Amino acid sequence: MSNYVQVLTTTDSEEHALELAARITDARLAACAQVVGPIRSLYWWDGKVQNEQEWQLLIKTTGEIVPALKKFIKENHSYDVPEIIATPIIEGNEDYLDWITEQTRQTDAS
Repeated sequence: MSNYVQVLTTTDSEEHALELAARITDARLAACAQVVGPIRSLYWWDGKVQNEQEWQLLIKTTGEIVPALKKFIKENHSYDVPEIIATPIIEGNEDYLDWITEQTRQTDAS
């Protein structure tokens, strides 16, 4: 996996998105989690197309953290099958990428 990754997930409310984003960053599983929305999602569920309002989380982290982040999202998400998509960051501002590394370092206190 790429050294730097953006992970996408969606939630059913702004409140849940903000809570999940805060808990992810507090746990140092991400340097940054942006909440975007509302968005409109159309998707298959329970044998029919659903049309729902959702909020996206765009989570900046490192590739090494993705397995723990996926586990955290699954354990703390309200959806039965949460969307969790990790996209490698193939290029970026080196200072910003270094900042991601620094902010996601686990401390003895965490």
